[in-house]
Amino acid sequence: MLGRLLLAAFAVMMAIPAGTLALTAGVLLDPSFREAFGRLGLVGLLAGLSDFAAGVPPEVAVMAAIGLAQALGLLLILPPALTALIGEMLGLRSPVWYGGASGGLTALLPWLARGSVARPSGSEAAAAEGRLAAILLLAGAVSGLVYWLIAGRTAGARSLDRTGPA
Repeated sequence: MLGRLLLAAFAVMMAIPAGTLALTAGVLLDPSFREAFGRLGLVGLLAGLSDFAAGVPPEVAVMAAIGLAQALGLLLILPPALTALIGEMLGLRSPVWYGGASGGLTALLPWLARGSVARPSGSEAAAAEGRLAAILLLAGAVSGLVYWLIAGRTAGARSLDRTGPA
């Protein structure tokens, strides 16, 4: 049992960076996001951050950083961990479960967190939301499949006692 817990913890710890890499790659490879980053540029981003930091009290900047970390943690840690926990408890071994549930939950979380706040209107905003949902689905699916590759394939498997009767 302890070995299984350690394997599951290790698998989740490997699934999180895999999902992070997939999310980063998806954002950087998407043409509209790439165009926005290209227009802004790294220099513009750093200048904007320094201008932001100059006019903001330190505690507000720290709270903004904490909020960003919480949002990223919610998107990148919760889905593979919850999917792994449910899969282990139910003994599920299917890659469809781990990839699909983790991807679906990751894509759904921003809309669940938004609650009753109105969606932005317009076809451009809808297209951006659709692209973001696809990128989040991909990132969650990657993290779920990495978990499955490491620990999910043997979820619920009982070791055979070779000393007992056959």
